[in-house]
Amino acid sequence: MDKRLTGAYGEVYTARYLRVNGYDIIDANFRCRMGEIDIIASDRKHICFVEVKTRDENAVYSAREAVDEAKQKRIIKTARFFLSGNKTYLQPRFDVAEVYMKDGKAVSFNYIKNAYNG
Repeated sequence: MDKRLTGAYGEVYTARYLRVNGYDIIDANFRCRMGEIDIIASDRKHICFVEVKTRDENAVYSAREAVDEAKQKRIIKTARFFLSGNKTYLQPRFDVAEVYMKDGKAVSFNYIKNAYNG
């Protein structure tokens, strides 16, 4: 499976997980000049800016390690831009979803709430 399809699979898998767990999906693949946010969701208390990382189950580095400080700063700037045009009373939260795959299917999933501060 090519990298783009693998990433899309991870995002769909994460969106399904969020919906099953009571979240509303507000937006997906939100893009602006600051960057991109994979999924924007709400649990009615938080507006969650979710970075999805999909990796092979035997990856050398964990998926969360790919969300380094520079990536976090881009996501935070993008989230601020989103919020400037979409007023909300919800508390912002930055989450990371790790999807690990084998033979084109998810074999492990880890959802990290409040993975870093904005």
